[in-house]
Amino acid sequence: MFPNRPELGQVFNEVPALYDRIRPGYPAELFADLRTITGLHERASVLEVGCGTGQATRSLAALGCSVTAVEPGADMAALARRRIAAFRNVEVETSTFEEWDDRGRRFDTVVAASSWHWVDPSIGWRRAHRLLRPGGWLALLGNVVIRRPGEPEVYAETADLHERFCPGNPGWGHPPLEDVVRAHDTGWGPAEDPAGVFGPATVHWYPTVQWLTGDGFADLLRSTSLYRRLAREVREPLLDAIAEHIRTRMDNRAARRYLSVLRAGQRTD
Repeated sequence: MFPNRPELGQVFNEVPALYDRIRPGYPAELFADLRTITGLHERASVLEVGCGTGQATRSLAALGCSVTAVEPGADMAALARRRIAAFRNVEVETSTFEEWDDRGRRFDTVVAASSWHWVDPSIGWRRAHRLLRPGGWLALLGNVVIRRPGEPEVYAETADLHERFCPGNPGWGHPPLEDVVRAHDTGWGPAEDPAGVFGPATVHWYPTVQWLTGDGFADLLRSTSLYRRLAREVREPLLDAIAEHIRTRMDNRAARRYLSVLRAGQRTD
């Protein structure tokens, strides 16, 4: 997706507390389905790739399985350790997945929550395959931003502001419609397995929504890679203008809709 994945993947390390506070998590139903599909149990071992501040880690740990979480950002990993301190079945190690020293360990399931797109696909798929025991599972979790017909949506309301402060940015664009995502985002989706080392992905969708004030919405955008990659002197005036628009034109209440997604496929032998 990007020419310098490791560097861009660590932009969140600049704002770990903000990331932990504002980024959406995943619904409980997703983890219940993950347990059912993969057969996770208390003696199972899970490797989590790119755990961030431990949002998904806490839910995985609550299933009772042993979790080894790998996170490249030192500050993100430190906050994750504090967030999961109550769990004795979790260990957080600081490294990129590509360079991580597995010390010969093997796992029943590999999980990546909103992080797989930061992993080099020429390495990640085959490495996940090698780290899994026979019959093991790869599970990719994510949140796809969507819109619904007829409902006010922040980008649609502020496209003129985006173009005024940062014209021509290729990242700007309307979120897709929910029905379009459900119909066309199948299998492994954008992260299609190039190595063919996993079987077909089972896909489950979970609609969720965040309701945010203007300042809250600006903070949410401030925690995303698209906006973090902007120069501060561009990003902050843009986000201030978006927050003001939500306060004055949208009654200071804006929806951020998602389809949370679980994609799970079994290791091929």
